[in-house]
Amino acid sequence: MDEKLTSDIQKIKDQLDSAALPSSLKEKAQEMIDRLVRGSKYGNYSADFEVVQRYVDWITHLPWDKSTKDIMDLGHVRQILDQHHYGLDALKERFLEYLSVMVLNQNKADSLFRAPILLLVGLVGTGKTTISQSIAEALGRKFDRIPFGGMSSALDLRGQSRVHGEAEPGLIIKSLRRSGVKNPVILLDEIDRVSDNARGEIMGVLVELLDPAQNSTFVDHYLDYPVDLSQVMFIATANNTTHISTAVMDRLEPILMPSYSDEEKIHIARDYILPTQIKKAGLSPNTLKIDDAVWAKITRPLGFDAGIRTLERTIEGMVRKIAKMIVEGKGKEFIVTEQNVKQFLPTF
Repeated sequence: MDEKLTSDIQKIKDQLDSAALPSSLKEKAQEMIDRLVRGSKYGNYSADFEVVQRYVDWITHLPWDKSTKDIMDLGHVRQILDQHHYGLDALKERFLEYLSVMVLNQNKADSLFRAPILLLVGLVGTGKTTISQSIAEALGRKFDRIPFGGMSSALDLRGQSRVHGEAEPGLIIKSLRRSGVKNPVILLDEIDRVSDNARGEIMGVLVELLDPAQNSTFVDHYLDYPVDLSQVMFIATANNTTHISTAVMDRLEPILMPSYSDEEKIHIARDYILPTQIKKAGLSPNTLKIDDAVWAKITRPLGFDAGIRTLERTIEGMVRKIAKMIVEGKGKEFIVTEQNVKQFLPTF
């Protein structure tokens, strides 16, 4: 066996030895390395080397023993949710109720309580993704998102067997690796928008993911080893529940995301979106002022919209126009009034 191969195999072995892994998984990987060493004696190792190297890299970068400590302070959680989201009081109260039960059960070894899996149902732009991010921040957990829109195979979630040359783990395992902990908040985004021809299989994997009796031994085809997902907090979103299977719905706590009223939108735009967009553009806080009478026209440039995506784009466009005017030397501070508002509104 040549020296370079010996060195490369030794690097894989060192990587395996230095990682904190379940003992049975470490034995499994060690057997793969031993087979690689035996095969190398007969010159038949190149393809197997890549497979073993990739496998060891994946298992040693998963958070088998790493987690974050939950912040179980209801006041702190409420403060974070209020800081990022105006209104949505019913949703916030529901989550605080769930958190209260988690607080009461966190130190009980015999507790059968499992955190509920929330399903946020609402139209585009009603804040489903951002409220999920805020929940993770409030708990002090890492956050990751898995998009389901257009997903065409259950293998996207569960991974492919290593018998395939370009096999890799599924999105669940990738999400764990990205988050770096075994108890992140994982957003299953738009689970109602999977491809029709794969809907049944994908819903079957979701049942396993969302069932506390099953997700402690979730097996990805690539890893071929059970992974404990019981500490993951899953949050799902959907535009509607029509295309979600009954078995999946049985494991979810649906919460309806309300449409925003014009008054709520004005408050969100004035106190949240505008300051954020001004900061993102690198402008000073006093660069742009908007008269109170103008907000109604900014809020409905194209008629009724349940969410705030259009509102965000409108204000972002206004801020960009201001930035251009400043660069062109046309002023340093601007006030938008009923008389000049058309000058600043973006063209849709």
